[in-house]
Amino acid sequence: MTDSKYFTTTKKGEIFELKSELNSDKKEKKKEAVKKVIASMTVGKDVSALFPDVVNCMQTDNLELKKLVYLYLMNYAKSQPDMAIMAVNTFVKDCEDSNPLIRALAVRTMGCIRVDKITEYLCEPLRKCLKDEDPYVRKTAAVCVAKLYDISSSMVEDQGFLDQLKDLLSDSNPMVVANAVAALSEINEASVSGQPLVEMNAPTINKLLTALNECTEWGQVFILDALSNYSPRDAREAHSICERITPRLAHANAAVVLSTVKVLMKLMEMLSEDTELVSTLSRKLAPPLVTLLSAEPEVQYVALRNINLVVQKRPDILKHEMKVFFVKYNDPIYVKLEKLDIMIRLASQANIAQVLGELKEYATEVDVDFVRKAVRAIGRCAIKVEPSAERCVSTLLELIQTKVNYVVQEAIVVIKDIFRKYPNKYESIISTLCENLDTLDEPEARASMVWIVGEYAERIDNADELLDSFLEGFHDENAQVQLQLLTAVVKLFLKRPADTQELVQHVLSLATQDSDNPDLRDRGFIYWRLLSTDPAAAKEVVLADKPLISEETDLLEPTLLDELICHIASLASVYHKPPTAFVEGRGAGVRKCLPSRGAVTEDAMPQQPTVIPNQESLIGDLLSMDISGPPPAAAPASNLDLLAGGLDVLLGTGPEPSATATTTGLLGDIFGVAATPASFVPPKQCWLPADKGKGLEIWGTFSRQNGQPRMEMTFTNKAMQAMSGFAIQLNKNSFGVYPGGALAVGVVPAGGRADAALPLAAAGPVQRMEPLNNLQVAIKNNVDVFYFACLIPAHVLFTEDGQLDKRVFLTTWKEIPAANEVQHTLSNVVGTADSIAQKMTLNNIFTIAKRNVEGQDMLYQSLKLINNIWVLLELKLQPGNPEATLSLKSRTVEVATCIFQAYEAIIKS
Repeated sequence: MTDSKYFTTTKKGEIFELKSELNSDKKEKKKEAVKKVIASMTVGKDVSALFPDVVNCMQTDNLELKKLVYLYLMNYAKSQPDMAIMAVNTFVKDCEDSNPLIRALAVRTMGCIRVDKITEYLCEPLRKCLKDEDPYVRKTAAVCVAKLYDISSSMVEDQGFLDQLKDLLSDSNPMVVANAVAALSEINEASVSGQPLVEMNAPTINKLLTALNECTEWGQVFILDALSNYSPRDAREAHSICERITPRLAHANAAVVLSTVKVLMKLMEMLSEDTELVSTLSRKLAPPLVTLLSAEPEVQYVALRNINLVVQKRPDILKHEMKVFFVKYNDPIYVKLEKLDIMIRLASQANIAQVLGELKEYATEVDVDFVRKAVRAIGRCAIKVEPSAERCVSTLLELIQTKVNYVVQEAIVVIKDIFRKYPNKYESIISTLCENLDTLDEPEARASMVWIVGEYAERIDNADELLDSFLEGFHDENAQVQLQLLTAVVKLFLKRPADTQELVQHVLSLATQDSDNPDLRDRGFIYWRLLSTDPAAAKEVVLADKPLISEETDLLEPTLLDELICHIASLASVYHKPPTAFVEGRGAGVRKCLPSRGAVTEDAMPQQPTVIPNQESLIGDLLSMDISGPPPAAAPASNLDLLAGGLDVLLGTGPEPSATATTTGLLGDIFGVAATPASFVPPKQCWLPADKGKGLEIWGTFSRQNGQPRMEMTFTNKAMQAMSGFAIQLNKNSFGVYPGGALAVGVVPAGGRADAALPLAAAGPVQRMEPLNNLQVAIKNNVDVFYFACLIPAHVLFTEDGQLDKRVFLTTWKEIPAANEVQHTLSNVVGTADSIAQKMTLNNIFTIAKRNVEGQDMLYQSLKLINNIWVLLELKLQPGNPEATLSLKSRTVEVATCIFQAYEAIIKS
């Protein structure tokens, strides 16, 4: 009889019966009872009351019974920690058993029991098992170290288990080596610092490569993954590793093949493109990737998603393998769509005839989604391979003649893109398109057709009638169609003003008065004002030449592609998203990138900003300071994240090393230059006049040098006696600024003068001031203590690590509520957008993106204040206009006034 009998009983009083059976003297009866307990536990019954009785069954030589008891322990130890201690002695004893299976079983189970009290007793048995004579025990112990690290990382580091684990990399048994590599990789990924705790070096890598040939397939995957995280010292070492792992491409296991592809793709970046090895590897990579496509559909899909990345990075690898991506009749839809995507990526002048023949066939299939994608693919071929454009357009016209509704609609969408790519070339087909106007019912197709009518209104005699037919149900149209209709009618009016005045007034009225869509209303008002004030300008704006659309609009962004190449054979390569987008946890934030883009380092995560408290008695604080004492100790930063905690997840980064605080934008990153370019320094102002300083006059300003703000002061002695014993103290302030050293001013004789520069540090005591950048200062000398206040220009508090990634900028801008946006008008703005962006970069205001919208230059910028407050900005510049609009978004909008003042000063400098 099978073990299914254990799951069928529903007797009452079962626990009592099991208790008596567990305490039976007969071994067989005891084993049967434990099986019943495990069966009950498996189906969700609470059998924790039997804990002491099950633990008593541990004292046995029967391996099967011991496994069952250990299984029970793993499940209930956490809920019964005090009872679980009873099992510790048996564990320790089993770790010294003569049977290696029992030794391994004991150490495996102890690692799975996540109870602190038991963990303490695990160290000694684990240490012995790591040096056990049997390789099965050693490989089990290696995995146990990773489990222990997850429970108590400090214990693993303190007890020296990491060194023992590293020693196992030299083990004679390849499976022990593989498990040691897997454990070390797990530990490195779980490292809180984001930095690897155990660095791989050349001798270690050599040992791994030696073990690679003898491992099981999953052992090989672990070793290959470890190799992918290693950066060779030079091209020669990369060459050597490539040659030694290339045979793995012929492995039967898809995971091994993809892991090998990952390592080779990474190492190829280190080799010169014109070397023979790179071309050889490119040839060798194609057959294994093609072979993966003969597996079952699920494996095919994973392989295709990875191949998609490989093709985007190195299209030459599979350029001769187009036929294997042709769709089969029995392929699932998800495989068909993925193959279609790769076909377009591989399309070239050499194979375009073959590709178009296939796509035309696909367009007659029964699967609607697949047909749509096939029609779109024909359009993409026309855009990508210019000599084939005419054939593609002919094919699309043939498909339109089929009168199949969804085929017609997709064809019109892609023809619109072809018109954008090749203006004034294929407009002869417009009449054919207009014939199908009445059949269009999808928003994208209707919007595309409206765009075509508006763009080529001068060639369509009845363009006004066609557009008027759309206006009848204007309010029922999708927003996308409404916007296109508005623009198309305005274009028509500018081309044929005499007979379309009523039409344009009608559509402007519909858009501005009857619509509740803010985008539509805004565009309507813009057109209305343009047309009513300056029709010539309206013509220049609305009918301006459009930029040609790019060949590949769906390629992954290069840095993301490089990161995903490093994650081939993982979920990230299937999702085409970095791990940080879908994995939560400690290891998710470690970014990987290809060697050609620099060493594998983590981007800096914005630090946690300091809270600005309310203002209290400030003069009292300043008067109570001990001027002669040392500078105050840095106060710990608060844990409040003024960007709502989203930024670190989006960036997917770890804490930033302090060394990077002195780098200087792009040049600093490339060349490692520590000195900051010349930023704007305001002229000195009189901070303390001589009549208030008993003859001491202080002029000063603020600057930023080497990543640190400084007070630059000139002390003039207008008294009749020498002055000495100078010291300085700053009151609590909004940004936590305090002296970063002593005030280096010696004796100033009567009538004499001395210059001093005082470095300022951050993270000191914080107190909100009014205005926010107000700084109250106390200067002491042998005459008296003098008090004065000055304003810190905000730009000296902008840090060098304030540049956000484009995606992070966009996401963060959307996350910050509209209520936190402030606008300011800058006057007397001189210079181009590029010169202003350059000037801003010198002052740590970083331009994330620039674009031109309807004649206006838009600069999207970010900065970070010394107390870790992030600020996002949008600067609108109109060439020839001395006024510019600056929009600011931040979780702490109180800083807006200071930022606006800084912009005014920098732009006019």
